[in-house]
Amino acid sequence: MHIAWTSFLLALVVITVVPGPDFVLITGNAVRGVRPGAVTALGVVTGLLVHAALATVGLSALVAAAPAALLAVKAVGALYLAYLGVMTLRAARAGGPIARAPKSDRSLFLRGLLCDLLNPKVMLTFLSLVPQAMDPTAPPLPQAALLSAVAVGVFACFWAVVVPLAGRLSALLSRPRVRPVFERLCGAALIGMAASVLAA
Repeated sequence: MHIAWTSFLLALVVITVVPGPDFVLITGNAVRGVRPGAVTALGVVTGLLVHAALATVGLSALVAAAPAALLAVKAVGALYLAYLGVMTLRAARAGGPIARAPKSDRSLFLRGLLCDLLNPKVMLTFLSLVPQAMDPTAPPLPQAALLSAVAVGVFACFWAVVVPLAGRLSALLSRPRVRPVFERLCGAALIGMAASVLAA
């Protein structure tokens, strides 16, 4: 079995480090503390595992092949990203008490999970990247499972680095003049990404 590991890993690293909705959400929570960031990242990684499983068994391919289903996924995903963006902007506008209010682990996990599950770009990444690296002469299912697992592992390692680094910025970003600006940037980024999901 000759898997194209070099091109697969290079493409995967590029996709991983390019900021997206998951990155904005995780870092936005990580600056509140390592635990909120880690719980959010755990939700995102769980979403990745679901995408990986669906892509491996071919269900995501069916959704991508059905224009109406893919449009529905895009619409729901865009609405959820826009909702997160609006809530972040409201927190920035409200200032102190609401902006610093802690969220439960359950809420943080679910936000991370839904942010990833409702992002059609993640689904399409698995569907476009994994098949290109597979050996056409070997059984497809084991290869798809292995490549998908590696992709999830790379993302998980990336978040394991990002969360502590973002946590170290918490002292700076908790300053009254800095925190609202950061939250506005995160909120605007999420709304912008919602628009890009619909336009894609």
